[in-house]
Amino acid sequence: MDAMTTATFDSLSPLDGTVVRTFPVHDADDVATSVARARRAARDWRSLGFAGRRRALAAWRRDIVAHLDDLIAVVRAETGKPAGDARLEIMLALDHLAWAASHARRVLRWRAVFPGPLMLNQSASLGYVPYGVIGVIGPWNYPVFTPMGSLAYALAAGNAVVFKPSEYTPAVGTWLRDSFVRAGGPAGVFEVVTGLGATGAALCRAGVDKVAFTGSTATGKAVMAACAESLTPVVIEAGGKDALLVDEDADLDAAAEAAVWGAYSNAGQTCIGIERVYAHTRVYDRFVEKVAERTAELRAGVDDAARLGPMTMPRQGDVVRAHVADALAHGGTLRVGTAPGGGSTLQPVLLVGVGEESTAVREETFGPTLVVNRVASMEEAVDRANAVRYGLSGSVFSRRRGRELAARLRGGMVAINSVIAFAAVPALPFGGVGDSGFGRIHGADGLREFAYARAITRQRFPLLTLTTMRRTPGVDRIVERIIRALYG
Repeated sequence: MDAMTTATFDSLSPLDGTVVRTFPVHDADDVATSVARARRAARDWRSLGFAGRRRALAAWRRDIVAHLDDLIAVVRAETGKPAGDARLEIMLALDHLAWAASHARRVLRWRAVFPGPLMLNQSASLGYVPYGVIGVIGPWNYPVFTPMGSLAYALAAGNAVVFKPSEYTPAVGTWLRDSFVRAGGPAGVFEVVTGLGATGAALCRAGVDKVAFTGSTATGKAVMAACAESLTPVVIEAGGKDALLVDEDADLDAAAEAAVWGAYSNAGQTCIGIERVYAHTRVYDRFVEKVAERTAELRAGVDDAARLGPMTMPRQGDVVRAHVADALAHGGTLRVGTAPGGGSTLQPVLLVGVGEESTAVREETFGPTLVVNRVASMEEAVDRANAVRYGLSGSVFSRRRGRELAARLRGGMVAINSVIAFAAVPALPFGGVGDSGFGRIHGADGLREFAYARAITRQRFPLLTLTTMRRTPGVDRIVERIIRALYG
């Protein structure tokens, strides 16, 4: 297929602008060929059963570990993130791969269901059937961990996958496929197509049975529109504008450390990262000082000692610059850092006192910025946190009211006295509401997302027959007595 494709594109390293590798731009025919190959392979993959797939996925996991340094180097080359951050991302991905493979049978196997008093003559069972072929469209910010939440769970559920990695990280996507095959994975079960937006659109229209997308809200809407043409179901994991709430009884050192990690790790390019903090007025000044001290210790760069790397997608720097400018125009103050200049290596910025109507407060920035605003109460903090169109995740630091406040935040995931912890727990579902998308990856919900429920009944012995055109008035009188006895 690649030999027939004439158009190509380069994957450029944000570290130095060099070409990591050149990839084909797969068109609609190329994508259709990959989907057809995956569909043929899906039959044998499903026939392996849960035990066979678990062995195959365990072999894949061991291969990733055996070539860990190589994968770290590829991730760093394409994203610019520090090697330590790449290693952490891969570790979490491996944990999810292990969990999906080992729990698929328990979650998806056939099981008996009580038929109820009206249908005692029927046996009832429920099972989950793999869709067949899943299209996965992945992001560039966590090119191993995030798509693994779809790839591992879809494969464990018995599907084949066709993966379209981001055009910024195609080398990572093909590395994962090559590792799967190197570990003995059946050819065709894990296909990769590379290209730009048109390739992703072609995947949506190529006859896959479901699409799992991670990326921006705007692109997620385009994916939904393309899939709607054929009623192809979708899982959408889109952006966020996550908030951290700091109560007056919070451990301020821990909260400050969490805020800085949540805001600036991966150069702020994290959908579940912290972009806003609402701190109680009684601790606000002390909290800001602690965050400022930690922020000032950070430095972005392309060298190995830098704690923050460059922006993976160069034009994202324009969004960061626009949001900082708007924050300053809406009354904000630069507590640490300066208004970012040109280029893609942006130093961390801490803003305070920003008006709530600013884009820096309401829209996803996806860069190394943090807004810390003062609130008079935690009720005000909750209201402000929920006042945006996103609903992905959030965090609460409070010794006494953590669970209460967490329950009031709008979103699919909340961490109490930590940040982002839920993403590292494979048993927990991951996803949002509103402009953050719908559907879930990870956990039992994530496994079921890649299989559809099938219900089966079997008559064990004849009883009162109600579904017949020869039903008599006497039977209707019996039905009435049953209604009154059971439900009156």
